[in-house]
Parts: sequence; C-alpha cells; structure tokens
Amino acid sequence: MTLQNVQSFAAGTWISAAESARPIFNAVTGAKMAVAGCNTLPVQDMLDYAKDKGGTFLRAMTFHQRAKMLKAVALYLNERKQQLYDISFATGATLSDHMIDVDGGIGTMFVYASKGRREMPDSNIYLDGELEQLGRTGTFLGQHICTPLHGVGVHINAFNFPVWGMLEKLAPTLLAGVPAIVKPASSTAYVTELAVKIMLESGLLPEGALQLISGGVGDLFDGLGPQDVVSFTGSAATALKLRSHPSIAENSTRFIAEQDSLNASVLGPDAAEGTEEFDLFIKEVIREMTAKAGQKCTAIRRIMVPETQVSAVTEALAAKLESLTIGDPRDEATRMGALVSAGQKRDVLAMVDKLASESQIIWRDEARVPAKGAFVSPVLLHCEAPDSAVEVHATEAFGPVSTVMGYRDMAHAAALVAKGQGSLVTSLITADPGVASAFVAEAAPWNGRIYINNRHSMQESTGHGSPLPHMVHGGPGRAGGGEEMGGIRGVMHYMQRTAIQGSPDMLTSIGNKWVPGADQITGPAHPFTRRFSELVLGETLHTASRTITLEDIEHFAHFTGDTFYAHMDEAAAARNPFFPGRVAHGYLLLSFAAGLFVEPNEGPVLANTGLDNLRFMKPVVAGDAIKVALTVKRKTTRNEDYGEVRWHVALTNQDDALCATYELLTMNAL
Repeated sequence: MTLQNVQSFAAGTWISAAESARPIFNAVTGAKMAVAGCNTLPVQDMLDYAKDKGGTFLRAMTFHQRAKMLKAVALYLNERKQQLYDISFATGATLSDHMIDVDGGIGTMFVYASKGRREMPDSNIYLDGELEQLGRTGTFLGQHICTPLHGVGVHINAFNFPVWGMLEKLAPTLLAGVPAIVKPASSTAYVTELAVKIMLESGLLPEGALQLISGGVGDLFDGLGPQDVVSFTGSAATALKLRSHPSIAENSTRFIAEQDSLNASVLGPDAAEGTEEFDLFIKEVIREMTAKAGQKCTAIRRIMVPETQVSAVTEALAAKLESLTIGDPRDEATRMGALVSAGQKRDVLAMVDKLASESQIIWRDEARVPAKGAFVSPVLLHCEAPDSAVEVHATEAFGPVSTVMGYRDMAHAAALVAKGQGSLVTSLITADPGVASAFVAEAAPWNGRIYINNRHSMQESTGHGSPLPHMVHGGPGRAGGGEEMGGIRGVMHYMQRTAIQGSPDMLTSIGNKWVPGADQITGPAHPFTRRFSELVLGETLHTASRTITLEDIEHFAHFTGDTFYAHMDEAAAARNPFFPGRVAHGYLLLSFAAGLFVEPNEGPVLANTGLDNLRFMKPVVAGDAIKVALTVKRKTTRNEDYGEVRWHVALTNQDDALCATYELLTMNAL
C-alpha cells in the first residue's frame, strides 16, 4: 500500500514529507496510511512571503472586498465538500461528525463574509466606537481606529476539527487583512492539506495569503515579532510551552489560546423526570459524549444534577448508551466512530483510571467495541462526593467519558462549576428564568459561554457543544484565557487599535466618514438628484426655514392621536422642567424636516431604509422657525446596483441653536 505524502505549502511551493516524517495511522483499521513533516522548513522565506506578498495585497483591499473573497472561497469549498467527507472517515469520524467539521467551518466563513459586508465599512480602516470630544468647542476630537497588523497569523490547530479548526481562525484573519500560516495536528493533517489545496487551486486567495505546515514548525517561532499573532487550540501544557517561547515574551507577540477544559452541563431543579427539559438534558449529554467520539473541546465532562435526580439521570443515560451503535464510521447505522489514534486511546483509558479512583463507573461495555483501530466504549461515572473530589474537576479524558454528580442548590451547582477553574462552556437546562439569572450571576466569571435551553428554545438551539461564529469561543483560566470568533471581535485580534486625535477635517479624511465640524461642500445640484458615485463626503444642502404654528401642533396631535399634555396643555407643559410651555412633537419636526430637504421627483434615491441616533436637544415652540442642514456622512457600496448613503441631519431654529440631530439612511443608485 502506497503511503500518502502529506505536504506543506511554503513560500509558494509544495514540499513533500521527508523519509523520516511522522507516521499517520488510520483510526478505523490501525494501518499506517500517511507521513507528514519535512526535515527543514524555509521558515524565514515563509514569513517574508506572507508579509511581503500576502499582507501587502490583503491590506490594499477593503473589508468588503475581503468579505466577498471569503464568500467566494466558502462557495468553492462547499461545492467540493464531498471530497473532504470522503477523506475524513479515516479519522474515525462519522458522516454527522464530518458535517460538524466541514459544514461548520464553511458556515463560519459565510458568517464572516456576511458580517464583513454588513458591519464593517467599504474601507481598510475600521472606526471603533464613537467620537470623543476632547475640547470645549469641538475643534479637537478623538477617534479610535483599527488597522491590519503588518505581520502574519500563525494558527496552531488541534486534531479534532481539521477543517473547522482552520477556517474559524482563517476567516477573521483574512477579513482583518492579515495572511496566515496554518499548522494542523499531524494525525489529521491530511484532511487540512486537502482543504488548503482546494482553496489555493480556486485562485481566489491572493498569493501569500495562506500557507500550510504539515508536521513540526521548526524554528518558525524564532522569527515572530510584535506585529504577528499566534492563535493556538489544544492542551494547556502545549499552550504554556508555546506562550513561554522567548520571541513571544520579548516581542509581546499576541498569543490567543483556546484550551481543552472541563465543561459542565447543569440540570435545573425544575427539570424533573417526566418534563421536556429532563428529556432534552439526556439528549444533550448523550450527543456531547458521543459526537466525534467525545473528542470535542466543548464536550460535557461533568454532569451536574439535583441530588434527588441522580438515579433518574444515570438510569436514563445508561439506557441511551445501551442502544448506541459503535463501529466503522462509513456504516450508516454507526452512531459513534473511533478516537483519532491509538495514542489518543491510551491517553483516554489512562484518564478513565484516574477518574475511577474517586468515582464509580456506572456504564461501560468494551465487548461491543471493534478490536481493530482506536475504538473505545463510552464511560459514564458517578462521583458521590464532588466537593472533596479532585480528579473529577481536574482530569479530562478527551473521549466519550463523563461524570455525574449531585448538587444541593444552584449556589452549590455554580460552586462545582467553578472547581473546573475555567471552562469554554457550561450549559443549563431549565424553564425557570429565576434559576437562570441566579446561576449566570455566579457561574459566568468561570465560563466563556453559558448555553441555556428549554422547551421554548430547543427547536432552534444549536447545542451545548456548538460554538457559533457570532459569539466568542474561549474561556478563562484552564480554558486558556483567550477568545476566538465572536463576530467582529474576532477580527480585532489581528488589528491594532490606535487613538487618533485631531480636527474634524483630519478625522474625516482618515476615517472616510464626515465628522460634524468638518468642511461642508456645496454640490452642483440637489443631492437627491445625484447618484451614489457622484456624491462626496461633506456635500451639504442648507434648506430654507419653516415657521411652526400652533395650528401645526394641534393638527398633528389630532391627526396622529398623539395628544400628550406637553403638546396640548399650556399650564401642564409649563410645569414640566424640560419645556417652556406647549411644544411641537418631535416627529412633527422630523416630518417637516423631510419636507424641507426632500426632492420629490424620481431620481437616484431608491429608498429610505432607516433613521439612527435621533436626539432632541432643544424644544421647538409655536413661532420658532426651523431649517435643516443635510450632509453626506458616509457611503457604503451594497452591490453592483446601489449603495447606502448615511446623511447627517442637523435641525436648527431661527437662532441657529441645534434642536435635533439624526442620521438618515438611503439606498442610492450607483
């Protein structure tokens, strides 16, 4: 049988594994199937290639261009995912496991592509937060911005998710404008290699944007500097070793760790046997014990239930495990495949022995486990004394192993969760909002994510063990202290936040967003007659004025039904410390403002899509004359036909006092 040679992609060249490369074994048959790793890697060439080629090209792109690139790559992968399914069976994973890995990774890319278009500007500078007025008159302002680091993202990934583990790091890195060097775990590197080959063959990624190390990283870390980022997933011991590298410490190189942790699931005191919540709890625990054969960093390791429910829970879990089919993952009847390797199997069994030193094994059936490959039986334990136990809160068997323990009340449950010293996720199954509130207040400091589910959310919930790209994936303490994904938060790991201080004109130029106080430009025609591409930042329409009458106020009140006393009762309004007497409705002012600046004829303005940040500063009374300044604040292309224009609207009175401001959003033809 010919061994597969798992290659590295370095500085634009595919490099084959050396004769002395690391062996890779089929998890199902135990046979040697591949080798990975080369004797030497051109690491400095790789770093230069990433920064000079990939980084330069990516930084020249806008966030929207990078987002479109991510979407195109995700579509390309999605059309070829069957290839990834087929090769992944050798890892011991079932088809449903592949879907978690492959589809989950591709889905993450789609989410970042969407968020990049919707939540980030069509620019290469991201404005972080609102303006800060640093002087009394507004001529000296501050704005935080984020720009791409001029380095490389080094991604060290675990064996359990060779596709998702790569793509959940790669998507925010590329969206930020930073190239990546990916290093998968050797035991499943052949799956990652195929995914990388598919992406590179697509021609959709800039040269230097993605490189692959199959095997050891050599002296790569020696060349890392202050503009680089290391993102790691794996064990705490390996994270500590990498984090302690002299180059990381000396250069303050960013290091993000997502470590294996002792995650918990808590059955609420209201979720007694016979309730929908009890059945949901059993289903969640079984799924998390057996999906990927328990080889998930988010898997449930500690099962916490009311002391009165221990017997019911253990019996229900044991019954489900009795019906579990373990075997060849290619068999459609199989519900749990193998661990990834014989070495992983030895580690899991050794951890089970440690757990059994202070817990009782409730269910285990080695007789149903295939003799070949890295198969193990699920193991369910019961710890009678979780307060004094040590191993159950410190030892993780990275396989289908979990321990049941009883708690007295929710405070006790939260205290047991905390004994894990930091988790990626804890789930709580309850229909009682009071239980959830009390638990979250105590347990949140020890968790990166708390997943709450019940009969009302179960149809849409994604499961205890499913980190979503919208939310942060990480956790404190034992879980590594880092965060991955989290929507745009994940992109920020690969960008530098910088405080910019200056005049409104300077901040307008830097941020590509008009700042109040900056120069206003008079356009050649009414701005609503000008196409998206013709409008320029700062272009402003100053309208004529309109006098507000008492008849206007009363007509608006009766026409809309808004007869609030401040608009209709002079004496009552005068007693209100905010008003001098009867005042005009705020929405009357908005309507009149629109009447002042609108251009009624058909033109490039296609739709009014919203109004943001409305503030009323000064009341308007009968006899006041209002006028409007309508300014182009920001432009964002949405597709090939139209773009979004964000207008700054300032409504002032006859004394030029500011009465109201807001932002108007329109879609304009390109």
